[in-house]
This record gives sequence, structure tokens and C-alpha cells, in this order.
Amino acid sequence: MNSCYRLATLGLAIGLFASSSAMAQTSPQKELTVVSWGGSYTRSQMLAYVEPYRQERREWVSMETYNGGLKEIREQVETANVVWDVVDFELSDLIRGCREGLLEKIDHRKLAAGSDGTSVTKDFIPGALTECGVGQTVWATVIGYNNKGFKGGRPTRLADFFDVQKFPGKRGLRRDPRVVMEWALMADGVAPNRVYQELETEAGQARAFAILDKIKTSIVWWAAGSEPVELLDAGTVVMTSVWNGRMYRPIVEDGKDYTVLWDGQIWDIDSWGIPKGTYNLKKALDFIRFATESRQLAEQTKYISYGPARKSSLPLVGNKVKAMLPTAPANMRNALQTNAEWWATHQAEFSEKFEQWLAKGGRGLSGSAR
Repeated sequence: MNSCYRLATLGLAIGLFASSSAMAQTSPQKELTVVSWGGSYTRSQMLAYVEPYRQERREWVSMETYNGGLKEIREQVETANVVWDVVDFELSDLIRGCREGLLEKIDHRKLAAGSDGTSVTKDFIPGALTECGVGQTVWATVIGYNNKGFKGGRPTRLADFFDVQKFPGKRGLRRDPRVVMEWALMADGVAPNRVYQELETEAGQARAFAILDKIKTSIVWWAAGSEPVELLDAGTVVMTSVWNGRMYRPIVEDGKDYTVLWDGQIWDIDSWGIPKGTYNLKKALDFIRFATESRQLAEQTKYISYGPARKSSLPLVGNKVKAMLPTAPANMRNALQTNAEWWATHQAEFSEKFEQWLAKGGRGLSGSAR
């Protein structure tokens, strides 16, 4: 009886081992996880990319949010526990992540041609195609303000943001040296095409911090993309830096008495990237191909005023929305494109200097996340 029992047990163990080995060789399907910034932006991606992809490909896609940067991607890759498949990156972070070997390289030849037949390399705007990424939207950091916050004249130029005597009240700023440093110099009269040359010098950096010192005690720091509008809604600030698309819904859909100040806008490209080592590499590439087709990029502009990264998408965008895009000619006066390569090289250094400046005092508050 005992020998029969042992044989039966051994047979069961062998069967279980064989079964688990087969499962290991044919790992179960994992749903695709796409990560973005939350709020109105993620809503626009859900409606323009994710829901259509689910229906056309019959594949489930889950959306998660993060606050940007490379910390979480770095941890996943270094621990061989990659759980994110496709991530929406600011361009400078994408370039840094690619240099560090944290991201998969992408073959742009596998992307769809433009809806008008234009080749991929000619259709995407300059800077949108990088070694590890594919551009999707053009967005800008602008100044948003509540018209009711000013009894006299209203702000009309970037320098007004730094003038707390003429325009008293709290200012919202993202807790990040990017944009903040450029704006300080532009407000002090530096031409957009000379900003990064100035930031290369110690004198230029000191000049930028000196301008920021003037409003330091009036700053409310934010990090999450939803926070600027929340700060305006609550009356915590009279004006704030904000991603332009976040102002579209409050103004156009909700009818709030807010204004977007385009003077000094700093525009950038958001790109899709793939963390190195994802189990879903094939699906991730397929999603990026689908989400960056001309029709999908144009579709997104129905829900948020970010410009498509493809030229062939523009004819598919409604005229009403075109006037609210960062790339509209009237909005590009005194504009500056973020130098992503420059920030990819200097961000670590400037982040340290920025935090040191913050630690020197002042009553700037700290927000939560992008």
C-alpha cells in the first residue's frame, strides 16, 4: 500500500512539474499597461487611443498614472520586474532613459505612413522620432489665470507673472527647474534664442535665481498636472504655470472665467517609450503604431488642445481647436521650444541647484504630483 501511494504521489508530482514547465514556456497572456499623466490628458488618450484600440484589436489595455521622471522605470528595470509596457514621457526624460539603457529601441519603419501617404520620417515633426521613442503630442507650459483675481488691468506678458507689486497674489509653479529657469531669464529680457546659452553660464544661472527670489515667498509649488486648475478653482493662486491642455476643458466645456496667457509659452513634445524588458514588447509596439496614426492623433484634439506630432493629422483637426493649439501662429510669438537634449545632459545638475535654492528659505508651499 505504501509503495503504491509513493508511486502515485511521484506520478502526481511529475505531472505537476511537467504542467508548470509547460506554463513557463507558454506564459499566460498579460494585459497591456499604458502609463500617462492622469486628468484631462489621460481622458483624451483613453477616448482617442485606448478605447478604439481595445475595440479594433480585441485586446484589453489598462491605464495607470505617474508623476513623470525615470525613478519608477529605473527601479523596474534594475530589479527585472518590469510591469509597465508603454509610458508617456517628456522628451528630455525619454532621451535620458534611452542613454541609460532603460528603454527599448524602436524601429520607426514599422510605424504607419501618414493618412495622406506621407512617409513616416517626413510626416512627424522634427524631434518627434528618437532612438527610443515616438512623439505624439505638442504641448506647452503657459500661464493661466482667473480673470476675477484682478481688479484693474490683467496680465498680458510673461514678465507680469514675476511682478507681484502690480499683480499681487500667489503664483503656482511646478516644482521642477525646467521652464522655471527659462521663464525667469525670458522675463528679465533674454531673447528665447539665447536662453540656453545664458543658462550655460554661472552668471546666467545667478540671474535666473535672482528673478525667482523676487516671487519666492509668493510661490505655491505643484507637481501633478491637475493641481494648477485646482489651485485656481480654490482661489489659492491668482495665476499659475499650467500645461495648456489642462485649461481647455475648464474654459471651453465648463465656461470658467479663466485666461491662457501665451506670451513666453515653452513648448515640448510628449513621446511614447517602452521600458526595457517588458514582457509585452510586441503588443507595446503595436499599440504605439496604432496610437500614433494620423487619425488617432487628430482625434485626441477633440478632447484636449495639444497639437498632433504628425503633419498629416492637422487637416483632420477642427478649425475651432486649431486656434487653441500651441502651434497656432498667434500663440507662437515669443515662444521657446524646450531643448530636450540640453536638459537631458543638465537636469541632474540643475535639479540639485534648484533644491538647494529652495532650501535657502521662503514660504513656497509644496504640492502633490503631475
